[in-house]
Amino acid sequence: MKITKQEILHVAQLARLEIDEGAIEKFAAQIGDILSYVDQLKQLDTEGVRPTSHALSLANAFREDIETAHLPPETSLANAPRREDGNFLVPKVVG
Repeated sequence: MKITKQEILHVAQLARLEIDEGAIEKFAAQIGDILSYVDQLKQLDTEGVRPTSHALSLANAFREDIETAHLPPETSLANAPRREDGNFLVPKVVG
């Protein structure tokens, strides 16, 4: 499908984009190639093919929410670079 210079300029105006002359021809060719490919896809026989939202049929692998004991403070803070009074000490990020 051939895209005209006017169509590229119209879409650019709608998107509030400034496009130089060299880019107009480049975009027209690229968009034309994409639309030609879509036309090829339209010719495929998709009768009996179920619509999908994802290429793979995946299901969430949730685990049971089981209550367990908390870690002791010493274990939680074992690798902390800085700590104070049993808490993590972090740099101030809000003025």
